[in-house]
Amino acid sequence: MNMTLKLPGLVAAIAALCFVSLSAKPVQIGFPAPDFSLSDIDGNPVRLSDFKGRIVVLEWTNPECPIVRKHYDKSGNIPGLQRKATADGIVWLSINSGPKGGQGDLEPGEVREWLKKNQAAPTAYLRDVNREVGKLYDARVTPHMYVIDSQGILVYNGAIDSISSGNVNDIAKAENYVASALDAVKEGRPPTKATSRPYGCSIKY
Repeated sequence: MNMTLKLPGLVAAIAALCFVSLSAKPVQIGFPAPDFSLSDIDGNPVRLSDFKGRIVVLEWTNPECPIVRKHYDKSGNIPGLQRKATADGIVWLSINSGPKGGQGDLEPGEVREWLKKNQAAPTAYLRDVNREVGKLYDARVTPHMYVIDSQGILVYNGAIDSISSGNVNDIAKAENYVASALDAVKEGRPPTKATSRPYGCSIKY
């Protein structure tokens, strides 16, 4: 009798543990990118699933990070890639997982000014002040880049390019992994390099 009474609770506990285990599984190349919802700088909700059927780039960013600055105001590297990608119909989501009030957590007006100054063109700039999406994707640094194909499958996870340095002159000598991944996906083939070690400013969790 006691076992019968306890069984539903035991089943529920096991189910809860299984759910936590599955939801905590890190993102993997070749598997569906987990859905999420964040607000843009106008307060509008943006879900990854809103862009079903389209190629998506996720870029973790911090406007005050020296490595982000290398690829933004010092070179225009990432803004240029954003403009080319969005002109091709690719969705580009810039995500800031800094805590509220922390380094690089700009208010909406400041974000607009920063984007305009750098001629940046992401589809949306999203604030992840609770850092839940950053943890979900195991984003480690800024910039940390992900490419998702039109089927919703994660096909690239890693650095923006092949030279891990703060020297702006290295950009021209480096292979841009994100550009290469996007070219591959548009041609219907997997990227030659699906993962790399991201470099930049650490995201604090």
